[in-house]
Amino acid sequence: MNKIAFFLSAGLTSLSLSVPAMAATKIQWWHAMGGENGAKLEQIAKGFNASQSDYEIVPVYKGTYDETLTGAIAAFRANQQPAIVQVYEVGTGTMMAAQGAVYPVYQLMKDQGEPWDQNKFIAPVVGYYSDTSGNVLSLPFNSSTPIMYYNKDVFKKAGLDPETPPKTWADVEAVSRTIIKSGAAKCGFTSAWISWIQTENLNALHDKPYSTKANGFGGLDAEFTFNNDLTIRHWGNLKKWQDEGLFKFGGPVGGDNAPPMFYSQECAMYMNSSAGRAGVINNAKAFKVGFAPLPYYDDVIKQPLNSIIGGATLWTLKGRPEEEYKGVAKFYTYLQKPEVQADWHQFSGYLPITEAAYKLSQEQGYYEKNPGADVGIKQLTRVTPTENSKGIRFGNYVQVRGIIDDEFAALLGGKKTAKEALDSVVARGNEQLRDFESAN
Repeated sequence: MNKIAFFLSAGLTSLSLSVPAMAATKIQWWHAMGGENGAKLEQIAKGFNASQSDYEIVPVYKGTYDETLTGAIAAFRANQQPAIVQVYEVGTGTMMAAQGAVYPVYQLMKDQGEPWDQNKFIAPVVGYYSDTSGNVLSLPFNSSTPIMYYNKDVFKKAGLDPETPPKTWADVEAVSRTIIKSGAAKCGFTSAWISWIQTENLNALHDKPYSTKANGFGGLDAEFTFNNDLTIRHWGNLKKWQDEGLFKFGGPVGGDNAPPMFYSQECAMYMNSSAGRAGVINNAKAFKVGFAPLPYYDDVIKQPLNSIIGGATLWTLKGRPEEEYKGVAKFYTYLQKPEVQADWHQFSGYLPITEAAYKLSQEQGYYEKNPGADVGIKQLTRVTPTENSKGIRFGNYVQVRGIIDDEFAALLGGKKTAKEALDSVVARGNEQLRDFESAN
């Protein structure tokens, strides 16, 4: 199957769009941000629209990330695609395989005569969304990384120093035991995203390869290797800690059950996206919240590497009228302004994706007024990424994450050992990789 055929052959229902004629050229931006972040996104579009009169960005909420990507594929098949679509990080491999359907951002900016310097973005973001030649393919917009939140009040009740969060997994275990024994909380810790946090980031932090072919960056013929001693040990520990009551599973996929266990003070520690900061603060008003980097095994690595990102970028789709692309490029220039990026970062909790936005936030005193708001950015940038901590890039990876959840549930249910579960994940996951490779 050729590259464009990936999109054109998707057996999906087509979508119809009607774009009323206006003096300004209308540009559709399909996105997956609901709630307050969605409202802020609309405000950003209005800011650009007010800054000039030639183009009008029209944001259209399309549901979840999965629904947004599926809708874009369907629309492309019907030749009714938007100019811009927001795609989450695990969709990067899928978008890259559709080379004839996407207009790489570095090429777009060059063609339209807009300034483009990818060195302004923080290194882990550039690395994740670049091709093998180092060219950034989509515009970074909302990036996050997982961190640890903890209940300072519970720490204090348990006789622990509320300003000293656990650094290692041995510390997490010891602190959890102290908290439960003291009666300060019923559970030590919970976690969202077993795949992203407790598997993908686990390996990155400890400089372990997740697959062959540079974690998928080197080609579609990659094979998973994360059924290694480290992941087997960690999944085994999570099972043991669950059985002892130290750890409570937050649920499959994003782990929707994890936040309530932290907000209700049932669990003292909670691992989730740095972009959840605002939600944590708003829902945990009954106690003081602490923010800390993810823990690591200090007998595996003395100093952990950088964590890897989540979130999404903006992809430009081909096949739109030429006049729209001039407006898309101008909009991308607007989005990169330090004041726009800093405002989005401070409002949403997503990372400041440019060095200038981070510096501006520092100058504005944002981190002094909001302690812990820079934990994610410090963790993400504390070292130069290695091949193992640059990120991951695979086709069909949404399905692989589902397999990870299936096998982790089998482990917790006592149906499989950690090794059996992970061997099964890798075997089933490699089947998904081969399916994607043969189709592209």
